[in-house]
Amino acid sequence: MHDDRTLVEARLRRVLDERVRPAVYPESVPLEVAVWHAPGEPVPVAEGLAAEPGPVEVGTRWGAPWGTSWFRVTGTVPEAWAGRTVEAVLDLGFDENMPGFQCEGLVYRPDGTPVKGLHPRNQWVRIAAPARGGEEVRLHIEAASNPVVLDHHPFRPTRLGDKDTAGGEPQYRLARMDLAVFDETVWQLVIDLEVLGELMAELPADSPRRWEILRAVDRALDAVDLQDVNGTAGQARSRLTEVLSAPAVPSAHRISAVGHAHIDSAWLWPLRETVRKVARTTANMTALLDDEPEFVFAMSQAQQWAWVKEHRPEVWARVKKAVAGGRFVPAGGMWVESDTNMPGSEAMARQFVHGKRFFLDEFGVENDEAWLPDTFGFAAGLPQIIKAAGAKYLLTQKISWSRTNSFPHHTFRWEGVDGTRIFTHFPPVDTYNCAMTGAEIAHAVRNFKDKGAARHSLAPTGWGDGGGGTTREMVARAARLRNLEGSARVTWETPSAFFAEAEAEYPEPPVWVGELYLELHRATLTSQAGTKQGNRRSEHLLREAELWAATASVRTPFAYPYEELDRIWKTVLLHQFHDILPGSSIAWVHREARATYARIAGELNGIIDAAQRALAGEGTVPLVFNAAPHSRSGVPAGGARPASYDGRTTLEARPGGGHVLDNGLLRIEVDARGLLVSAHDVRADRETIAPGRAGNLLQLHPDLPNMWDAWDVDAFYRNTVTDLTDADEVTAGEDGASVRIVRSFGDSRAVQVLSLPPGERRLVVDTEVDWHETEKFLKLAFPLDLHAERYASETQFGHFFRPTHTNTSWEAAKFEACNHRFVHLQEPDWGVAVVNDSTYGHDVTRTVRGDGGTTTTVRVSLLRAPRFPDPETDQGVHRFRHALVPGASVGDAVREGWRVNLPERRLTGAGEVAPLVTVDRDAVVVTAVKLADDGSGDVVVRFHEAHGARARATLTAGFAAGGVEVTDLLERPLADTEAPSLDGDRITVSLRPFELMTLRLKRD
Repeated sequence: MHDDRTLVEARLRRVLDERVRPAVYPESVPLEVAVWHAPGEPVPVAEGLAAEPGPVEVGTRWGAPWGTSWFRVTGTVPEAWAGRTVEAVLDLGFDENMPGFQCEGLVYRPDGTPVKGLHPRNQWVRIAAPARGGEEVRLHIEAASNPVVLDHHPFRPTRLGDKDTAGGEPQYRLARMDLAVFDETVWQLVIDLEVLGELMAELPADSPRRWEILRAVDRALDAVDLQDVNGTAGQARSRLTEVLSAPAVPSAHRISAVGHAHIDSAWLWPLRETVRKVARTTANMTALLDDEPEFVFAMSQAQQWAWVKEHRPEVWARVKKAVAGGRFVPAGGMWVESDTNMPGSEAMARQFVHGKRFFLDEFGVENDEAWLPDTFGFAAGLPQIIKAAGAKYLLTQKISWSRTNSFPHHTFRWEGVDGTRIFTHFPPVDTYNCAMTGAEIAHAVRNFKDKGAARHSLAPTGWGDGGGGTTREMVARAARLRNLEGSARVTWETPSAFFAEAEAEYPEPPVWVGELYLELHRATLTSQAGTKQGNRRSEHLLREAELWAATASVRTPFAYPYEELDRIWKTVLLHQFHDILPGSSIAWVHREARATYARIAGELNGIIDAAQRALAGEGTVPLVFNAAPHSRSGVPAGGARPASYDGRTTLEARPGGGHVLDNGLLRIEVDARGLLVSAHDVRADRETIAPGRAGNLLQLHPDLPNMWDAWDVDAFYRNTVTDLTDADEVTAGEDGASVRIVRSFGDSRAVQVLSLPPGERRLVVDTEVDWHETEKFLKLAFPLDLHAERYASETQFGHFFRPTHTNTSWEAAKFEACNHRFVHLQEPDWGVAVVNDSTYGHDVTRTVRGDGGTTTTVRVSLLRAPRFPDPETDQGVHRFRHALVPGASVGDAVREGWRVNLPERRLTGAGEVAPLVTVDRDAVVVTAVKLADDGSGDVVVRFHEAHGARARATLTAGFAAGGVEVTDLLERPLADTEAPSLDGDRITVSLRPFELMTLRLKRD
């Protein structure tokens, strides 16, 4: 019997490949082809259609990297084909790889009507069904010659990732441009045989069902006349009817298929190309919806919808019609599928604000789910944000990529830092590009970890990453798997329908507490430092712009810049996409990102300056504006007044070389190597630096991961390290309160300035690196004399604890992790914080010394130098600011993190500027003060408890407030939440640990 099975399987493969599939198009005639190559960037559709093309032959090479060519194909349907189905087969030179990573096309009719997209798995355009014979055919193809950048195993550095370095060599060879007869019966036979062959291969060897299918397939192949496949395909299909109609068992696993095309908003292509990818995909999907009445397609990322609306109005009209029909579904409720580790609190909130509002405004659709199939791990603050946006579900697939531990659930409730729980699903099919193959469906069934308690999962179905979407073959496969013995049952459903059914089926799923850490792609916390700095600084500039503009608009005639802020927020949110902010896109993307961040910094600084000048008025009083959420230097949070600075810092020579800085609170010793050998907390009489060790230590590691260069850092990188202890210069700063250190290493140079501000318990470390290394990883280390089994990392609207030990594989896998503005370590009565202005990646390790004490080392990740996909990653000058804060509580860490990211601003004016809103508890941190998005002039204040304890606080409005409402993130009143009382200008609130709250203060 084994020989019989092997023979039938081999026979099936050969007959399908050599006879049946080629017979899908039994007759063809060539089309006439002409081409016009657009100069430079893509042109508007009307211009491409109007251009005069020149003749070109099949076999001709075409397409410089990132170019656009407009092909015109013309022909006549032969009279002899009357009554038959006719299609154009248009092969631009595709290879067999996934769609989206090579050339693509969008087909138009002469009047500019979009027809559908072209890619390697979708090369056909329906001409007539049935044909009359004699029809004239004229189609235009907007063809993008996007180069093949991705080269697996291993990735190879390439200059193709930027149009400025890609050259002009043609990338493709025109392969086929034909009119052809489409034989529906043969095509259906192909699907029958593929589905049964794949199912047969997945069933147990001794399964009666497997042998039943094998015999049926054998009989069907007997019925195929290899010299007349088209004439005998119907007979062959009839021999499969019985096995295809056998129903699934009642207990079969259920799969909700959701048509999908996860399109990276930028990755191995620039943003401008994603606009066209989305147009191609949506054109394909609206056409497929017309052809397939059961098919459902979901598309996330409001930004991509907005691109279609703005740039492809002819496609947008079809999309709007399809959405109205209920089967083209806006999903996810976010502006883009962002990274969720690195975006700050407000930015993560605004992802949902702008995403949900777009779908509400355009379609009246309220999303219940966060849809993030490909994001690289999930911060512990996200559940509260999802709930605060009015959603209640999360879908992701990416955690299945973890390399060390297998996540124990596929359906569960995820609990965040504040206790909020979100019903979450990880599709056990383990791909967001499901093609409905037998192997994928069988894997989903075997892999589902919640068997016995639930039996329902979701499968995002369609070509993604580079776009393309679902194909007619996938829909045909799903139709056969709707109710087929031996398989899961497959049904097309919307995401909301799936989640409602899954939650009803599994009302008490297990709970996972804390972050969803991806045990892969850890280097995305560091790659492309310029992009990460641009994001961090843009987030804080937006905070300042909203704060001062709102204050000025309430107090003066200053006009709140609604449109400018809305546009800039959307730009910043776009660049938080999970291949832009993580640093894993081509050089073109990051070159543009740096320029974009510089441009919006100029705009935001202009708004801030104008608002502050309106507030300051005319005068000569030196004012300090403090945008941080805590007072400093005598200046209140959100206000301005003359600053007062206490104390002084002394600088003296250190015996044995180096320098000593002392401000009465900290005594800092920097040795002759420019290393921090002592940071003494005078008040606590406590040393910060571990005995025999030195801080401010730059360390250089080799960094060549096994794969995924820009994405990964593998644990073995730590096996080899070079401590950069040689200094070119160690000199006293001219300000009398700092030390300057210069180091050279490899082809690079680092200049550091260590300064001790008067009256402050923090050592500021400014680092400038002129970086010219390759495949290296640069860290900044602080070995601390401190014993702690866990440490705190700031995340959205709170902080999250991670262990410092590696008791289990789960802890060991977190050898590189994310923080926002601080990490904090603490013994019961004393702690240390390390704060930053623009870095995210870090590691914390601990060792036991010979004296029995514990050294806990915090290392900040500064720079990497991967060669793929950007061979020049991070080359050039970078500036970082960090601060070491001895004796810090977690509250001190919160405060110092804000201060280092929001420097004081100075100008002269008439006098003090009172805050628009004040809070009487440091633990309650205001993350946003702004005017309501609806233009009403109401003031919106968002805040959270930041220390991890319950807090009761009083907010005081610095204006006449006529009422107060508790709202969701979209500034809509929460019906089930009682508003706090307004007593004059005072509002008292009570918050749980890390609780987020948004108040809308009505203006009288």
